[in-house]
Amino acid sequence: MNNCKSFKPSIDNNSKILILGSMPGIKSLEEQQYYAHPQNRFWKVMASICNEPKLHELDYNLKLKTLLKNNIALWDTIKSCKRDGSLDSDIQNEFPNDIKKLLKKYHNIKTICLNGNKSYSAFKKYFPDLLDKYTCYKMPSTSPANARYNLDKLIEEWNIIYNSQE
Repeated sequence: MNNCKSFKPSIDNNSKILILGSMPGIKSLEEQQYYAHPQNRFWKVMASICNEPKLHELDYNLKLKTLLKNNIALWDTIKSCKRDGSLDSDIQNEFPNDIKKLLKKYHNIKTICLNGNKSYSAFKKYFPDLLDKYTCYKMPSTSPANARYNLDKLIEEWNIIYNSQE
């Protein structure tokens, strides 16, 4: 069982939307980058949302800056856990990030998007009161393990982000 630790949030005072994953997978932990696995569709989905067609090809820091420019923050629901592999279903001994503290500091966040079932279930378990306080969306996972959704369908579902900023 590997000890896994989440990254620091990518957020600024202009952020209006917080996207929460569950816990970075092996490739992301190795690279110290959110959604680093080449088959994860997150950055391609965000390319469409942010109207930046080549976003997924940019340097990691430029990817994060592009999200921030579009008022989108990024973090994980889980701060630490034990897990072999990258599957959310293998997460054990989870401990949540202090999302309440983050939201107190960044008052402009109005919408929370939970990337996948595990992120949503952990959020619901540790922060049930926030489900009523914020506009929260359980989003289909961008992970390659979520084969039910092709890229076009993911983009269609994730467009709620674009619509929530209007």
